[in-house]
Amino acid sequence: MPESTPRRKLAAILAADVVGFSKMMGENEDRTLRNLKVCRTLTDESVKTHHGRVFGSAGDSIIAEFGSPVDAIVAAVEFQKNLRDRNNEVDPEDQMQFRVGLNMGDVIIEGDNLYGDGVNVAARLESAAEPGGILVSGKFHDEVRRKLELGFESKGAQEMKNIEEPVHTFKVLLGQEAQADSPAPTSATSAVSSKSAVHTSGTQNEKPRLIVLPFSNLNKVEDNDFLVDGIVEDIITEFSRLNSIEIISRNTAFAFKGKEIDNSKIAAEFGIDFIATGSIRSSGSRIRISVELTDPATGNSIWSERYDRTMDDVFEVQDEIVRKVMVALVGKLETASLERAKRKPTDNLNSYEYLLRGRDFHHKFSKEGVLSAIEMLDKSIEADPNNAQAYAWKACSIGQGIGGGYLEGDEETNFEKLQTSIQKAQELDENDLECNRILCEINKFFEDFEQSEYYGRKAYDMNPNDPRVVCAYGELYVLTGRAEEGTELLIKAYELDPVGLGASNADKRLGDVMFGAYVKGDYEQCLEYDRKVGKKQPIAWAAKIASLSALSQPQEKEAELTKFSAAYPDIVLGEEIDKLHFQDKEVKQTMKELVA
Repeated sequence: MPESTPRRKLAAILAADVVGFSKMMGENEDRTLRNLKVCRTLTDESVKTHHGRVFGSAGDSIIAEFGSPVDAIVAAVEFQKNLRDRNNEVDPEDQMQFRVGLNMGDVIIEGDNLYGDGVNVAARLESAAEPGGILVSGKFHDEVRRKLELGFESKGAQEMKNIEEPVHTFKVLLGQEAQADSPAPTSATSAVSSKSAVHTSGTQNEKPRLIVLPFSNLNKVEDNDFLVDGIVEDIITEFSRLNSIEIISRNTAFAFKGKEIDNSKIAAEFGIDFIATGSIRSSGSRIRISVELTDPATGNSIWSERYDRTMDDVFEVQDEIVRKVMVALVGKLETASLERAKRKPTDNLNSYEYLLRGRDFHHKFSKEGVLSAIEMLDKSIEADPNNAQAYAWKACSIGQGIGGGYLEGDEETNFEKLQTSIQKAQELDENDLECNRILCEINKFFEDFEQSEYYGRKAYDMNPNDPRVVCAYGELYVLTGRAEEGTELLIKAYELDPVGLGASNADKRLGDVMFGAYVKGDYEQCLEYDRKVGKKQPIAWAAKIASLSALSQPQEKEAELTKFSAAYPDIVLGEEIDKLHFQDKEVKQTMKELVA
């Protein structure tokens, strides 16, 4: 990446200041500064204890950063309690109250300072907080609400100075106000078992779970399949951006293409609450799209519609389908998540058609597929040089080609081509999902974990239901000392996409969960998931064997080592573990010792 590009990261930002400080200074400067010094000792000690760093302090204000939003809110609650206790013990003229704002966001790094909306929103939240209180952004609230026994009260969306969009805010309930905001989270294991059971509509999933099955191609011309499948994939992508539902991935849904479908069996297998089906017929520039939403528990049709339009209107039709289904499912619409104008790949239909063809070839996961995908995506770029998605998907296809050994030339040259494509995609649209997902993976490979998290979080915020994004982000957490959270994300990826990209079963996803469970020290969970796996990949073997060793089961360990050698005679487990990009190298060394 070019050096001129500002360096960014994701951070939890704490902003605090003293209520009525100017008035106190006007009344008695010496006393005010003496009290401020005592209070700052309390605030700064809490920040430091919980792994924060104060990077700005002018007068009575404090600006601090944390790598974890949990650490940030624990520090804030702790020092607000300590300040309250101090106020109860001193004379009224010596009392001081702080307001605190907490935000999770993108910041620009410049030396020891941080800038950007991530910081600005925290400062605006602080000014809106009550004396002695804490006000957090909606994004921050989403990160911490199920991880701590804290109560929150929604204060609605607030307009903030120089901030483009309204910010949803939550007050932290302290002291006697405090009460649980939500039930404690279930364990990862129970989450899987409850969602793997037979479901009835809407009774067990926290959110409605939807699957959009492949639409029928009524033209009965295979060459038209790319168009039908591409339109359906775009619809699935639009659904996956929404937080109010869970959407089964394109890869798992398309495993049913061309097969006889029993809706009740699909619902039982994947915990589906609703199923969308449809058909597409095209003739010249005209297109007819029919869609139906059904409840598999009853077989009843909930909503259906037919659209007779031109190809120029295809994006609008996709949006309308998503809007109508969302209203039917949850009775509301996340309009902020459906601003298609910012995501429409191109106004050039030739470029869009080549983009769909390229994606179709990409999904074939073969040498021929990769080479054809790159060819089609080059044509898409030629038709519209400003089509950011075409560059991003080209980078993705090159990455698949590098991984599969499908490309001519040396790996370094091909990797430079990948970086050139992803850099161009970023220049054209820094908010492209594929671009941010790939940058998360690239930076993780080069062990720039800060940048990897920045892009991974950005991608996750854009699309919390894309299993590739969820898996990449979860793996990053596992590799950087947050295996508990990371394993939960890997389980979510498995639930949304049992049959992962290029796979024919759930073994890869299950193996990812085994790896996360081992790293977090839950060896029994690792072995539990192993019982679901058909054929393990080497890292899943390593996780199982290391877990058996950690549980002091030497006979079982030796038996598994023998089985591994038979399955992969040319692979050495220790060398496979060396390929893992752990931030803490001791974790890698321990794993190698356990499998030795």
